[in-house]
Amino acid sequence: MGKRRLLFVDDEPSLRLTLPAILKMHGYEVTAAATVPEALQCMQAEKFDVLLTDLNIGQPGDGFTVVSAMRRTQPDAVTLILTGYPAFETALEAIRGQVDDYIVKPADVKMLVGLIERKLSNERTVCRIDPKHLSLVLQDSLEAIEDRWLSQMRSCPEFDRLSLQSREPCAYLDGQVNLIVRKLEGEDTAADELKLAREYGAQRSRQGATLELVLEEARAARQAILSVIQENLLAVNVSRLIHEIIDICEWMDRMELCAAESYTQGWKTLRAQ
Repeated sequence: MGKRRLLFVDDEPSLRLTLPAILKMHGYEVTAAATVPEALQCMQAEKFDVLLTDLNIGQPGDGFTVVSAMRRTQPDAVTLILTGYPAFETALEAIRGQVDDYIVKPADVKMLVGLIERKLSNERTVCRIDPKHLSLVLQDSLEAIEDRWLSQMRSCPEFDRLSLQSREPCAYLDGQVNLIVRKLEGEDTAADELKLAREYGAQRSRQGATLELVLEEARAARQAILSVIQENLLAVNVSRLIHEIIDICEWMDRMELCAAESYTQGWKTLRAQ
């Protein structure tokens, strides 16, 4: 058997210099990449037996994107995450079916090599997962998005002073998510977006909310949706993910602007009465 081929992904220059050299001494043929795009190019050009990637490459959680891409393109490869945050162990347990294992920085070389050898020598039941479309992930995660949004907004005194009833606080958020799901599935929802945003803006104006609260709600909604997407990177179809995230942000920006305009018009009307 020839040398095992390993793809090492880390944005720290010192690690990219030292760790591959050490792994080569243990019989591995190592290719190093510093960014997610570089890693993806390597996967397209070469076949690897092992992926060893840092959890945070430039941005937190980028390592999940690399793992997800490897799972799609080379499902037989061993996938390992290198993390400098032991507290992240619990979160990694939740995706243990996608990542073969992880090791905490600074990595003990003997332990790392032993881990790689064990994973390569053991018979593995490769977890081939049918990727979900982002629209389905958002639809299935609606409750989680609501909870995160509410958690952020409950810390805002003005939001609590509105004394909103039942599920009314999440009504506009739910409407936004449903529209995003429909748009991702190819529907033309422009008229419904306009109607929903205008009604929401006018409603907040009648309730006596400030424009700052309207904008804060929009910010919290965007953050809740994007955080759910980030945590589901290993489950979604990544082929159009970047474009879809950009589209989602643009749609939400348009709705935020429309809601703010409706709020301002409602406020002017109330002042004129």
